Amino acid sequence: MALIEKNGEIREASCKEELTAMRESVEILGGKWKLHIMRYLANRPCEKNSFKKMQREIDGISAKMLSKELKDLEVNLLVTRTLLETKPVTVEYQITEYGRGVLPLTETLVSWGLKHRSKIRED
Repeated sequence: MALIEKNGEIREASCKEELTAMRESVEILGGKWKLHIMRYLANRPCEKNSFKKMQREIDGISAKMLSKELKDLEVNLLVTRTLLETKPVTVEYQITEYGRGVLPLTETLVSWGLKHRSKIRED
């Protein structure tokens, strides 16, 4: 059971609260591109990650989809958007510290997925 802290008091989360938290997490991170974008940014913390650069390097994503997904990630505080005073104006994206909190989860998903896939192939 997960623990919840509220008003300085710690208690165990109910099954319903745990399921709600899982659903909300999947809603925020779900879809084909969000985790891809998060991993891309996490792997390039010192680079200037402009919109055009990400669109070129994230294979198969359209400008419209990249824009939508970046806005969603920004609204959920997982990514920051910085306007650079260049000509023409450039926008740079970075993963936030809060967003980095997702990375251990993604590592667990990668490990589980690789293990799961190999197990299915063996059977």
